[in-house]
Amino acid sequence: MSNNFSAIEEKIKYIFKDKSLLKEALTHSSYANEVRDGTKCNERMEFLGDAVLSIVAAELLYSKFPDMPEGELSKLRSSLVCTAELSSFAREISLGDYLLLGKGEVNTGGRERPSILENAFEALIAAIYLDGGMERVKAHILRFLNSALENQRINFKDYKTALQEVIQQNPDETLNYVIVGEHGPDHDKRFEVEVHLNSNVIGKGTGKSKKQAEQEAAKEALLLMGI
Repeated sequence: MSNNFSAIEEKIKYIFKDKSLLKEALTHSSYANEVRDGTKCNERMEFLGDAVLSIVAAELLYSKFPDMPEGELSKLRSSLVCTAELSSFAREISLGDYLLLGKGEVNTGGRERPSILENAFEALIAAIYLDGGMERVKAHILRFLNSALENQRINFKDYKTALQEVIQQNPDETLNYVIVGEHGPDHDKRFEVEVHLNSNVIGKGTGKSKKQAEQEAAKEALLLMGI
């Protein structure tokens, strides 16, 4: 374990005004329980960091995929902030090398354990938020989330965007989504949508919202195109 705070600060491109926040973020409960000198572990910070991460991820996806329905956005956010992804982000900055762990955790590979890395990454988010505010922590988080999305590590499909990209290859073609039916009470309504290429129906879809139905219609159109 390295006690060199400047090294981890260099990796995350953020210099703490209050170094105690960084130390707390890096302190696992096993270490705090072992030394018993009043050292705080990072569990409370993990709680805060999880909330900050969630809202930044939600805002990113809401803006990046304007036609994606709520259910798909939730699935995508879950994929983006799952243990595997967060522990991967932690490894990118060698976060495990800087953690304060009890001897038992060190001896059993705690520095590489995904759950420990995930929690530490969330705690680090909280520390940056408390030290530098929302804009600074947002920049830190987006560095990782944007990379994950751009590298297509996350399993998702925005069918409307994909279909639009195909159709745009022929500038004279016109794509429209048409609501052809609504069924059920207000609290459990189902929408039926057709996607039209010029005057031809190329896909149909149903969903609990208009956007979900449009996504399903676009999905069917892509399948019919063999894409």
